[in-house]
Amino acid sequence: MAEIRDIDLKLTGIEEEIREAEKAGASLEELDDLHAEYDLTAEAAVDLTAHDKIYLARNVRRPKIDDYIQALFQDFFVQRGDLLNKEDASILGGIATFHGMPVTVIGHRKGRNLEENLKYNFGMPEPEGYRKALRLMKQAEKFGRPIITFIDTPGAYPGLDAEEHGQSQAISMNLAEMSALKVPVISIVTGEGSSGGALAIGVANSVYMLENAVYSVLSPEGFATILWKDSSKAPEASELMKLTANDLYDFGVIDGIISEPKGGMHHNPTVVYNEIDEVLTKELKKFRKMSGAEVAKQRYTKFRNIDQRELKKNEE
Repeated sequence: MAEIRDIDLKLTGIEEEIREAEKAGASLEELDDLHAEYDLTAEAAVDLTAHDKIYLARNVRRPKIDDYIQALFQDFFVQRGDLLNKEDASILGGIATFHGMPVTVIGHRKGRNLEENLKYNFGMPEPEGYRKALRLMKQAEKFGRPIITFIDTPGAYPGLDAEEHGQSQAISMNLAEMSALKVPVISIVTGEGSSGGALAIGVANSVYMLENAVYSVLSPEGFATILWKDSSKAPEASELMKLTANDLYDFGVIDGIISEPKGGMHHNPTVVYNEIDEVLTKELKKFRKMSGAEVAKQRYTKFRNIDQRELKKNEE
């Protein structure tokens, strides 16, 4: 079986050929041949391993938080700063409307190139980012706005300054405060979801994952280094960690899986945006019928009983 990296690169190359052919006014027959080659190549992207999915989850072409905001929401108004120290650009958040409904949107922010990644700290928030996120969540609760979060981070920033400014305290405060929010919280893991850095905006009433996203306590490289003192064993670690959407759905950690095109979302994001739109519409409609106290209780109960699905399966 071809490596997922080779399949991805070939799909990208064919996409470019199709664009160039369309610009040059190619015949329908020529375009049909290119599309047939594309479909045949995409068919090879099946039975992906956990490590294959990590490659796709980290792919630089994968849509970023601002892409989701542009595709799914209207009238987005960005809000900055934690009102204590500084603005952390690795968390993007603000107010928007979703089909006319006011919502608060928050997500980890990665870059598309080195310059952007340096600006956004490679999607690794400092304490100020998590405090900003919590500030926006508490504001949303005050005004009765549902909260939608998009998770895509290799983890919270582990630098000395972050620790000095209270990284662990900021994350733990988010976990505690989010568990009691009286407005619905819907979280979608779109790429990497690593460690407390992901969970700090992921204590939600409903948690979904994209098909090729991953969600885990740490990176496979970190896991392999701790277990075997050899980060090159990350592929083996990936399988042991049970970090794929299918694994986590079976364990009851997430509530649903959003499918992706073969080869990864970045090859046809519109299809995935449409499915996310349907998921958000369904979830917001469900929680609209609940009181604030009922919403908070449902979230608390969900996390208290997160392993029941797997336990029942083992009993059977």
